[in-house]
Amino acid sequence: MARSLWSVILGTLTLRFSTGLTGAMLVYYLADLPKHGGAEVSSITVAVFTASFFAAELILSPLFGPLADRFGYHRIMQLGPAFGATAVILTGLTANLWLLGATRWLEGASTAASVPSILGFLAIATMGNEGLRGKAVARFEAATLAGLGAGIVAAGPLWTLLHREAFFLNAAIYGISWAIYRFGVADPRAEHGGHELEKRTNLARYFEILSGAHVWLLAPTWIAVNAAIGLWTSQSIFQLVKAPVPRFADQRLMAGASPLLVSAGLAIGMLVFLAGLVYWGNRFKKLRRTTIIFYGLGGGAVLVAAAVAINHGADLPVALTLVLIAPVVGGLFVLAGATPAALGLLADMSEPYPRDRGAIMGLYSVFLAIGQITGSLAGGVAADLRGIDGLLVATLVMLAIAVLPLWRLRGVEHQVGFVGGPSPASGG
Repeated sequence: MARSLWSVILGTLTLRFSTGLTGAMLVYYLADLPKHGGAEVSSITVAVFTASFFAAELILSPLFGPLADRFGYHRIMQLGPAFGATAVILTGLTANLWLLGATRWLEGASTAASVPSILGFLAIATMGNEGLRGKAVARFEAATLAGLGAGIVAAGPLWTLLHREAFFLNAAIYGISWAIYRFGVADPRAEHGGHELEKRTNLARYFEILSGAHVWLLAPTWIAVNAAIGLWTSQSIFQLVKAPVPRFADQRLMAGASPLLVSAGLAIGMLVFLAGLVYWGNRFKKLRRTTIIFYGLGGGAVLVAAAVAINHGADLPVALTLVLIAPVVGGLFVLAGATPAALGLLADMSEPYPRDRGAIMGLYSVFLAIGQITGSLAGGVAADLRGIDGLLVATLVMLAIAVLPLWRLRGVEHQVGFVGGPSPASGG
């Protein structure tokens, strides 16, 4: 089991690296598309492309989850790299916006196939072991974020050196992910979807599971958190690197930064976020899931406030600007805890349904996709209206929305399979 568990985490890292690399390079490609014979691209178009990726994940994840339960997590997770490799090869071959939009659907299918099967496997591997579950979901989130972050960071140098040819290099990296899943995962339960009897894959069964799993109590908060993150998915890179807009001259961060500078900043942010994932993932035995999520939302609000000050701090002394970086870093560190805590709750909810873990864990992608689509589209509008300021204000709104339903979830947390941490009465 240890070898298979680590292989799944490593495969997640390389797969998400390819996803992040494609997404960021596509933004650079879209910004330069007229130079490659394509049309001029607006912020709204970038938002629609990002939303298309998550729309595919949203629509297809509920299909691949039950398929993984029936045909095996090991088999279905191998489809993800195959879809991704096809997508990046097509991306490197065309400058047509309609065809590029179609590749975003293929990329979304890659995630939709891999995530439910991977999470179903992790739920099996950690059942009955609260400490291992906390570490496993934190490692999954760390591998996901590290992969995406590293891919986004690598996109700047690779695009500068190789331009469109970098998409073909990424196809080879997808091949590495496929090989890790194919030859590294050997647990029999992963091969058979966690069970060998009564394999049922039909829509009625799927809705039967969802109606009794309490997962919808988690949905509003998780969707809002993902919407806050989705506001910055690709849209932030586009705003940072595009030519300065005269009407946003008062915003310090909209100065036409180079891809290499953006990559350096993203690398620092990724390291901070990963450190937060490790720290909060090890707190599952001491703190309730909802407590960690609440802390994360508060950290996000602190981050936004400090970022607003920096964005309008062109006349501030350098020393004061450096001081403002501290709450940005601290807020990001605390915000990191929200994602493994939410994923841990979802894994808890799958415990009463050992034969249908893929279907339940596939909701990770559903909630993420709805949030990312909402955030991406809202981010496009907000950025067009007020640039970076618009993104920051919209982020704060999403964080506020996420707090409201969190209290209802907290009141029933002990009923949805929560194990470990202090009792609800202790308030931890």
